[in-house]
Amino acid sequence: MKKLITLFSLVLVLAALGSADVYIKSKTHTDAFSMMGQNQPAKDETTEQWFGDDKFAMVTPEFSLIVDLKKNLMDWVNHANKTYVESGLPFDFTKIAPPEMAQMLSQMMMMTVTVTPNGQTKTIGQWNCSGYDVSIQMMMMPMKMTVWATTDVPFDLDKFGKMYANVLKAQMRIDDAAVEEMMKIKGFWIASETAIEIMAAKMRSTSEVIEISKKAPDASVYSVPAGYAKQDKLSMKDIQRR
Repeated sequence: MKKLITLFSLVLVLAALGSADVYIKSKTHTDAFSMMGQNQPAKDETTEQWFGDDKFAMVTPEFSLIVDLKKNLMDWVNHANKTYVESGLPFDFTKIAPPEMAQMLSQMMMMTVTVTPNGQTKTIGQWNCSGYDVSIQMMMMPMKMTVWATTDVPFDLDKFGKMYANVLKAQMRIDDAAVEEMMKIKGFWIASETAIEIMAAKMRSTSEVIEISKKAPDASVYSVPAGYAKQDKLSMKDIQRR
């Protein structure tokens, strides 16, 4: 009887491991800043990422991005107003942006991105990382990033990269050429620091991974929450929240 119980327990453990996805938890911080007479307080939040065989989800308090490779779709989910916008893949931000933003967006996406290994190494948490300097020039708004990346992760980096390329397009409003340059960063981003100047206002944010593990996700992770209304395009408020 004990052997039977042990065998049954082992089967349950193996089944759980077989259905486990990669879970990544990060902490982000944005410094306080002032722009056009408006003061924005400092902000701290937690971001979760889930990565399965053909699905990916990034979940923040304000919005989520859900990628489904089988359906060839990405959902941009806004939790504040309980709405979502569905987009085909490969992702094209111009197809879901509000019409009044179309011209500005096309100019924003005309950017120059340069990725340069800086030759530095650092241990962050349990990960041995290599450093990269990233320079982004767009619409007279210079952006500088320092990224620390590792190849020592429990998942297929190439597979993750193909899925995450669409997320980068959505997050950073960049085109295919910029994504290709970003992919020169070898490995998974463990930490980053970003500094940007907009209309003389200086903004700084940091991000750091605090957990990478394998877990069985809740069924709702890769789904739009029940009761959320579908929209054809994002609104200006949707984009401003991000």
